[in-house]
Amino acid sequence: MLENKIKKPFNKKLIDLLKTDSRFVDNEGELIKAAVVDRAWKIDRGLVRLLLSEPEIEKKFFDEIEGHWIFNINTFIEYISDKNFLANSYTRFRKKVGLNISGKFLRERDEVSLVWPYKDCVLEGGQTKEEEKRKEIFFNEILAQDEIDRLLDPKVLTNFKRYTPDGEQKITNIKRDTDDTIKENLIIKGNNLLALHTLITQFRGKVKLIYIDPPYNIGNDSFGYNDNFNHSSWLTFMKNRLEVARDLLRDDGLIFIQCDDNEQAYLKVMLDEIFYRDNFIGTLIWEARGGQGNTVSNIAETHEYILCYARKKEYIELKRQERISSGGNYSDKIGKYRREQLRQWGQVDRREDRPSMYFPIKSPEGVLIYPKRNDGTDGRWRFGVKKIEKLLKNNDIDFVKDEKKEWHCYRKIRDGKITSYAYTTFLNKIGTASTATLELKSLFGKKIFGTPKPEKLLHHIIHIGSNEGDIILDFFAGSGTTVSVAHKMKRQWIAVEQMDYVEKITLQRLKKVIGKKLKKENKAIEKLEYDIGGISKSVNWLGGGDFVYCELMEYNETFMDKIQSVETSNELLAIWKDITKNSFLNWYVNPEMPEEALNSFMEIGRFENGLEKQKKLLAELLNKNQLYVNLSEIDDEDFKVSEDDKKLNQSFYGEAYND
Repeated sequence: MLENKIKKPFNKKLIDLLKTDSRFVDNEGELIKAAVVDRAWKIDRGLVRLLLSEPEIEKKFFDEIEGHWIFNINTFIEYISDKNFLANSYTRFRKKVGLNISGKFLRERDEVSLVWPYKDCVLEGGQTKEEEKRKEIFFNEILAQDEIDRLLDPKVLTNFKRYTPDGEQKITNIKRDTDDTIKENLIIKGNNLLALHTLITQFRGKVKLIYIDPPYNIGNDSFGYNDNFNHSSWLTFMKNRLEVARDLLRDDGLIFIQCDDNEQAYLKVMLDEIFYRDNFIGTLIWEARGGQGNTVSNIAETHEYILCYARKKEYIELKRQERISSGGNYSDKIGKYRREQLRQWGQVDRREDRPSMYFPIKSPEGVLIYPKRNDGTDGRWRFGVKKIEKLLKNNDIDFVKDEKKEWHCYRKIRDGKITSYAYTTFLNKIGTASTATLELKSLFGKKIFGTPKPEKLLHHIIHIGSNEGDIILDFFAGSGTTVSVAHKMKRQWIAVEQMDYVEKITLQRLKKVIGKKLKKENKAIEKLEYDIGGISKSVNWLGGGDFVYCELMEYNETFMDKIQSVETSNELLAIWKDITKNSFLNWYVNPEMPEEALNSFMEIGRFENGLEKQKKLLAELLNKNQLYVNLSEIDDEDFKVSEDDKKLNQSFYGEAYND
C-alpha cells in the first residue's frame, strides 16, 4: 500500500486532489481545467487550502518566505496549462466549457460557440427537413477563451467562381470601388462565425443592412442540442455572431433578426446589451401563417418577430410610405381639397404631452384659436410653429366656424398631394410561409427547403432600410431569399452559409435570378431566361448582374465531415489514425495513441449510443483553431494553396494580405 502511494505520479496526485473539490469537476467526474485556472487567478482560499494539504504539491507551488507560504500563481497555472497535463484523459472532452460558470452575466463570458453536425444530420440555419420525421441531433462545443488563439483570424479563400448570364467563368481579380471597397456580390461557404471575422477585414463599417433568420432553438428544430444547456448555448452562439455583425454595420446601418416566442425576450435583452438599448428601432410582427389553428391545443402561433436595431440611431432615417390624396368635397381658388384635423387626437393629444405644440392660431377675424380635446381640456396641434406658418402661407389651413360660433382649424389635403406616413410594426398581406414555399417550388419544381421566407417580406425590410447600391448581408443565408431580393433591388449583397445545400439551393437560386442567355443555332440571342417569380414583376426585374462564389479553405473541418459520415467504430479508428498524422490536435491530446486510450475508446462504442459518443469525442480531439486554413499560413507548403488562390486572396484582402 505504501509502495503504491510512493509510485503515484505527481500529475495523477494533483488531478485526484483537485477532483475532491466539486467546483472543478463536470457531470462525468472529469477535471475542468478552465474552472481551476479561474480560481487560481482569484487566489481562491479553498483552492489554496487544498494545495497546501499535500506536502509534495505544497513544495511544488508555494515558496516559503520568513515562515510564510506564498502561492506561486504563475507556476501553478503554467503547469496545469501544459499540453502534457491531462494528456491521455480523453473522457475530459467537454461540450459545456464555460457554461458551468455561475453568477456571471452573458457579457462576462468569453466563450465562443461553434456548431457542427454529426451523425447523419445537417445544421440548416433555422430550417428543418420536414420530410425527415425524426429529431435532429447535433454536436456542439463551447470553447473557453483560453483555448482560442487563431480561431478568429482571417481565413484563406478557395474554389473561386464567377457566375454571369453567360455561365460560370474563371475569376481573375476582385472588383473594387474608387474608395477601395470590394464591389462584388459574394456567396461564401463556411462556418459563419469564422466567415464574419474574415469579412471584417474588408467590410468593417460598410454594411448598410443585415437580415438574419437564425435557428429558433425550439427543441425540435435543426438547432437541437444533446446537452442540458441548449438555452445558454443558443445565447452564446448568437452573441458571438452579433458582436462581429455590429462592427460590420455603417453608422447608419440596421440589423433585423427574425425569431419566435421561444427566445424573443432573451434575444431582446441581449441585443440591448450588444447594440445598446437606445439603438432599438422596433419589433416587427410578421403574420407568418393563416388559419385558425384547429390542431393546436392552446394558442395558435401565427406570427413571428423581427427585432430591429440601429448601429447609431441618430443617423437612421427609415423610408416612409406615401399616399396621394384623390380630390375632396371642398374647394378654393387653388382647387379641390379634403379636410384633416389640425389638432392631434388619440392617446397623446394632451397639452402636457408636447407643450411646444400648444400655441394660438389667428383666425381670419383675428380670434386666437387654441387646440382643444373632445372633453374641452387643453390639447395640442399636430405640427409645430414653423410647419403651421408654412401651411398658412400656402393657404393650406381651412378655418371653420361651427354652430356655436367657435372657430376650428383643418389642414387642406389637395388632390394629388403626396403625404408620407411611417410604416407600422404589423406586417400582413406581404406573404406567408406558404407563399415562400410556393416561390421556391416554382423555381425548382419541387419542395426543396423547409421554411424559406417570402420575397415580399424581405422586399419590405430592404426597402425601408437601404438604397440602391448599399451592401446587404445575410450570414444565415439558407435558401437565399435575402440576397435574391437584394439583387433584384439593385443592392450589393453578401451571403454566408455553411451547409452543402449552399451549392444545391442557394447558389442555384442566384443563378436563376441573374438568368442565363438562351442559345439558338449555337448563337447567343439577347433574350434572358431569369426568375420571374416573387417580387420580380413589382420591381421590373429583367435579369442580369453577376456574383462570386468562394469557400473558406478547410483543414480540420474536412475531418469533421469524415467523422460525421462513418457508420462503424472501426471506421472511426481509421480516421483517428489519419488525424494523428495529418491534422492539428488539441494541446492535451497525445498523438502517439496509447493502447490504453484506444481500448477505452473502443469500449465506449459497445454501450448504448456508443458510436455517437465516439464521434463526439473524436471530433473534440481536433484543434478548432485549425478548422480552416489561416491567411497567415497561406504560404505553408503543408496546406498546398495554389498560386491562383494566392493571387485571388491577395486581390480580396488587399493591404490586409500582408498584415
